[in-house]
Amino acid sequence: MILYPAIDLKDGNCVRLIRGDMEQSTVFSNSPDAQARAFQDAGCEWLHLVDLNGAFAGEPVNGAAVQAILDATDVPAQLGGGIRDMATIEMWLEKGIARVILGTVAVENPDLVRQAAKAFPGKVAVGIDARDGRVATKGWAEETDVMVTDLAHSFEDAGVAAIIYTDINRDGAMQGPNVAATAALANAVDIPVIASGGVSSMADLEALRDCGAPLNGAISGRALYDGAIDLGAALALLKG
Repeated sequence: MILYPAIDLKDGNCVRLIRGDMEQSTVFSNSPDAQARAFQDAGCEWLHLVDLNGAFAGEPVNGAAVQAILDATDVPAQLGGGIRDMATIEMWLEKGIARVILGTVAVENPDLVRQAAKAFPGKVAVGIDARDGRVATKGWAEETDVMVTDLAHSFEDAGVAAIIYTDINRDGAMQGPNVAATAALANAVDIPVIASGGVSSMADLEALRDCGAPLNGAISGRALYDGAIDLGAALALLKG
């Protein structure tokens, strides 16, 4: 399993939200590139970047911060937030993003996901963010009637690189991930699944590692900033 340290970008800063609420943000660093470099120096193999403003705006907003991170690091980075057309996908991949994450458009324009996955093999992931099993879009501000497993199944033959599954009610709340739902999704589809939302302790990482499903990895943010998870120890645990 891969541990993906999360760098969530709001107004150019590295922040963490509670359950996706932009009004409940904590700034952990005003230098996202320095934070990214620190994660790299600690041994991480990937970075997980989110343009929070972009997710609400529907277009990139924190591009300068993302570029600074790319310039400061050598490890691959995946990026989500406000990526809703082919031009933006191409722009980020040309700038050096290793994998784009498509969330809102996976619901609203699934054909775009298919086209992008075909055009850029291995470089397109689907972000599925959910409350109580139903998918939410546009920075988690809008809830749909689409069920998580139905959306995931619809991309089985599309060639997407991964599904990033986030339980919104757990995200940033330090209450642990929804292990059962994550494992059920990973066992239901052939697409690699990355767990996100609520990963707040070494025990959480152990639970995901041992959940009985072939998870690709887990994303953690606040716990790494707060020191609840030691990145080096976590990397060693997941490699074991």
